[in-house]
Amino acid sequence: MRRLTTTPPARMLGHASQATPILRGLLAAIVALLLPIGLATSASADAFRFWGYYQWTDGEWAFAPTGPADTVPEEGAIEGWRFAVGGESATRFPRTGDVFDDICGAATASDGEKRVAVVLDYGTVEDAPDGEEPPEPRGDCAVVPEDASGADVLTAVAQVRLDEGLTCGIDGYPTSECGNAVDEAAPSGDEEHVTLVLPSAADTDTGGDAGDTDADEDDNQLLLLIAGVAAVVLVGVAAFVRARRSRGQ
Repeated sequence: MRRLTTTPPARMLGHASQATPILRGLLAAIVALLLPIGLATSASADAFRFWGYYQWTDGEWAFAPTGPADTVPEEGAIEGWRFAVGGESATRFPRTGDVFDDICGAATASDGEKRVAVVLDYGTVEDAPDGEEPPEPRGDCAVVPEDASGADVLTAVAQVRLDEGLTCGIDGYPTSECGNAVDEAAPSGDEEHVTLVLPSAADTDTGGDAGDTDADEDDNQLLLLIAGVAAVVLVGVAAFVRARRSRGQ
């Protein structure tokens, strides 16, 4: 509770999902009692800058009902993460539509695995902390075990920085802050969709190319071994012939 006045709204506490269910319930009760007091003592905290966790449901984005560690997305799901300035009166969803086919259409899952499309929207320059610039929004397909959680899905496609169970940074953005309060009100209104940066075909084929490279290296090593053995045999034959000639003389 030491960061009560600088922690995102109560709906973001779902990220703190490392504790047991009993502890989470107790934490939620304490937060419900103390959050209004904390916000009242921080009148300037009209909004917060944080990573929000969302799911594509019934044709639109919605807040995930539970934190990523307690969520188990199904095959074909779309998980969304958006970094933005937001508050109770302003929701800033990922700026895409249904992009599962774009992200995971070419991916395959084996038995016991599932495909989950992940949208990582790093937000706008206006939402960025001072001195930082958001990366381009991107999408990636996580092929993970069927029982993988939302947290597992995220770590399968990105580097994650956590603090007390909160998702503070993704792929190094932002560099240090975590759910900081901001003075200005959160922007509201519709936002234009963005084009996601997707893994290129070259990236997708990297495994095959690497396999071919490994095979070529193995072939080269085999040829060197054969050449070495042949050289040893030739030296031995030459020595044998010289020895026979010496005995004949």
